[in-house]
Amino acid sequence: MLSFAIGVAHQAGRLLKQYYTSDLDIRTKSTDRDLVTQADLDAEKIIISAIKETFPTHAILAEEKGQIGHADYLWLIDPLDGTTNFAHGHPVFCTSIGLAYQGEMCVAVILDPIRNELFAAEKGKGASLNEKPIMVSDTKTLNNAVVATGFPYDRATNPHNNLKEFGQIMPLVQGIRRCGSAALDMAYVASGRLDGYWEYHIKPWDVGAGALMVKEAGGRVTSIDNSPWRLDSSALVAGNPNIHHQILENIR
Repeated sequence: MLSFAIGVAHQAGRLLKQYYTSDLDIRTKSTDRDLVTQADLDAEKIIISAIKETFPTHAILAEEKGQIGHADYLWLIDPLDGTTNFAHGHPVFCTSIGLAYQGEMCVAVILDPIRNELFAAEKGKGASLNEKPIMVSDTKTLNNAVVATGFPYDRATNPHNNLKEFGQIMPLVQGIRRCGSAALDMAYVASGRLDGYWEYHIKPWDVGAGALMVKEAGGRVTSIDNSPWRLDSSALVAGNPNIHHQILENIR
């Protein structure tokens, strides 16, 4: 299943690279800030078709198509995480594919097609970047940490828009990054490029693959109340064990 996910991610990645250098049909979804392109739709079609052909009894939860079927095995698909970046020609985006079995993540693949970086993880077998093992950082304190976060599309009208939490963390850290791709943020935590990450109003296809990756790389992933992160959790904190705890304490 991991090999399958890697193969289909590469197929989607090649398509995204083709679209990236062409004129895009850009539309909006829930708000003027929530974009979707033909690249999102076509990449998702490739992944869904491959899953249906190879694993016809499995269920799928995709960003654009939603839930398809119900089964113990559930594929989580974000064909283009970082659509706003993609639409503006900013080269920070990826394809994220995860597989859950009875609600527990077991396979994860995050592909950055621009940098040709493939992050992968399998439950109980560790995490890797381009087939080399990765681990979370060993940063001990927030003042030495670089962390990441994100903001909801309806941040102008939603009072719970993460600005208060951002203001709380910002003075305490070496830096905060807002990369625009939750999946890559999680992959970067897993590989030690970031020390921690938090975000509200997220979906399982955004961070499901990354959650397994961080755990398999030695990190911690929980909800805001410090309970284990689940597929139906609406918020997430991830990081190496030290930084995870300190982010959690400050945003709570």
